[in-house]
Amino acid sequence: MDVAAPPRPFDLAAERTALTAIFRKHDEQPSAARTEILQRLNALVKTKRAEAQAQLDRDGNGRACAESLAHLMDEVIRLIHDYAVAHVYYASDPGADRVTVVATGGYGRGLLAPGSDLDLLFLLPAKQTPWGESVVEYMLYMLWDLRFKVGHATRNVDQCLKLAQADMTIRTALLDSRLLFGEAGLFAELQRRYRAEVVAGNPRPFIEAKLAERDERHRRTGESRYKVEPNIKDGKGGLRDLHTLHWLATYLHGPDATSPKSDARIFTSAEARRFRRSEDFLWTIRCHLHFLTGRAEERLSFEHQPQLASRLSYADRGGLRGVERFMKHYFLV
Repeated sequence: MDVAAPPRPFDLAAERTALTAIFRKHDEQPSAARTEILQRLNALVKTKRAEAQAQLDRDGNGRACAESLAHLMDEVIRLIHDYAVAHVYYASDPGADRVTVVATGGYGRGLLAPGSDLDLLFLLPAKQTPWGESVVEYMLYMLWDLRFKVGHATRNVDQCLKLAQADMTIRTALLDSRLLFGEAGLFAELQRRYRAEVVAGNPRPFIEAKLAERDERHRRTGESRYKVEPNIKDGKGGLRDLHTLHWLATYLHGPDATSPKSDARIFTSAEARRFRRSEDFLWTIRCHLHFLTGRAEERLSFEHQPQLASRLSYADRGGLRGVERFMKHYFLV
């Protein structure tokens, strides 16, 4: 059964029309058009992020918040691309001049915290063309001017595979790749060859690299999972440890290996549900913390613990203050 697409965060067709009207209004002044378009996009993003925060305050569902923010950025990136190819850089050969955009890393998993970076791969069919280079550059500068932190790469399939074989960070990022728009066949080729040429065979080097990475992260953030100001992402027992489990399972057994619907090659159904509940809880805290601080803050400091306890409705009870009950629950998770 096909999975229903999530509802659009805004009317993409209406926004395309609005940007076209701005372009026509400033037909002889492209810099003025760009300024007004940035203002409109900035207002749109602010409004939709505020709606995501309000929904988080209402339902306390951090995963849903992270999914909605990722979907918002999917559409914003598509909107910028569509404007660029319609009004800024005209394709000389529409059959060949196309841009395929892929989300990688955490963004590729379809989850985006309020302060997270965007990791993008601009996938080339063979080699870069002047037209494609111009469109990619335009998109990146628009995103940077909107104050997004963007990690990016522009590569063809062969380059992706060669670098993935040599670099475990790139190999891991491609493990969670997700097509945003462009040539579906090209992306399918990347996925197929990635599995056949990079993943297949001996998984030991990848496993050893991920476990060594985990050990170094724990050494850096503290060996105890009971630190009084824990790092919810990189600390022991935090989100990155769950990501490590996800990467290892996915590398060995493919997508959805940690899903409650998996065939229990890694987790039983009960363990998979427990994994998901724990991850959801940590995502809820992370989204609240990013909104509270206005930045990608991952440390659950003394200053923010009472505020988060209040946001998450932990009341004083049983001789414990709300913040104590919150932190007790956090450490149990």
